[in-house]
Amino acid sequence: MGSTGRALLRAVIMGPPGSGKGTVSSRIIKHFALKHLSSGDLLRDNMNKGTEIGVLAKTFIDQGKLIPDDVMTRLALHELKNLAHYSWLLDGFPRTVPQAEALDKVYQIDTVIDLNVPFEVIKQRLTSRWIHPSSGRVYNTEFNPPQKIGIDDITGEPLIQREDDKPETVTKRLKAYEAQTKLVLEYYRNKGVLETFSGTETNTIWPQVYAFLQTKLPDISQKEAVTP
Repeated sequence: MGSTGRALLRAVIMGPPGSGKGTVSSRIIKHFALKHLSSGDLLRDNMNKGTEIGVLAKTFIDQGKLIPDDVMTRLALHELKNLAHYSWLLDGFPRTVPQAEALDKVYQIDTVIDLNVPFEVIKQRLTSRWIHPSSGRVYNTEFNPPQKIGIDDITGEPLIQREDDKPETVTKRLKAYEAQTKLVLEYYRNKGVLETFSGTETNTIWPQVYAFLQTKLPDISQKEAVTP
């Protein structure tokens, strides 16, 4: 198929933490012949292998600093070189306008999939986890709530929330995401490649994303199995 000259798709997926971006990405990969490039995985991989750029990135992370644009860009572009003959889906990059501009110099982005889930819904989702410290039992106020709010079913001891799951932490993360990506979404909107998919849960968003991508790429999963 290599030489048929079928266009390759250059796509980016964006969405706040808790928007179901991981789930949607894995479904996209299952249905369409796209390589998924997650900047988080790429970073971890490079840090574990101790590559030059991995060591560099780690110095920023260890200091609690954001990794500079040029380091992230080098990391992503270096990896994309290996994927030249594939359609791909970028996840977690670009996060800033300078990153998006650097990417544009090398590749033409065809489509940016933006998952638009209301902050209140995400907040509820991300703050629903409660833990019983001594046993490690985990409760979820949405899926498996304790019989009595804030109390462990078995011992009757109080439940706690991890720092990451507390409303104020979650709000801070969501605000930071919004502040950082607003300009990137604007940048792609102005280029006419931004596709926004709205909903409160992945199962309502996914069919929209799927229908849209079907206009761009064939569904490969159909060949393997008739069931979706």
